[in-house]
Amino acid sequence: MRVMNKFFLTAHILAAILCVGPVTVAASMFPPVARRMLTAQTPDAGGLQVLHRITKVYAWAGLAVPLFGFALAGGIGVMDEAWLIVSIVLTLLAALVLAFLVVPTQSSVLAVADATNEVRSGVLSKAKLLSMTTGIFGLLWLIVLVLMVIRPGHTRG
Repeated sequence: MRVMNKFFLTAHILAAILCVGPVTVAASMFPPVARRMLTAQTPDAGGLQVLHRITKVYAWAGLAVPLFGFALAGGIGVMDEAWLIVSIVLTLLAALVLAFLVVPTQSSVLAVADATNEVRSGVLSKAKLLSMTTGIFGLLWLIVLVLMVIRPGHTRG
């Protein structure tokens, strides 16, 4: 079983780097680009569309992270440890923030890209709020990472 645990650990870390990293970066880049687009005389939403697509695609791909994480946790017998349970809850919370706050707000910003200046300026507050929600999303992942590395209260080798 040791070889499978190493495989699951490798896949879990690789998925986190390749999936969670890009979605976090794309989501955090979106608000400042959106603010520039919303205040421009001639808006160009091309960059925003790419960032939004990256956010959505890598969010789905990021489901591999908890999938491999559960397999690993089951294999090494830590499913009942507090650090893991807190990590699972925070991961779920990050997914909910992404699915119900970040992605829909990105969509609403993109929807007004071709609108008049007045309509675009009305959505500017959403873009500013998006900075906060993407920051929360990133912070949740940072806390999960710290819990995974430090494993406070870990009782097994």
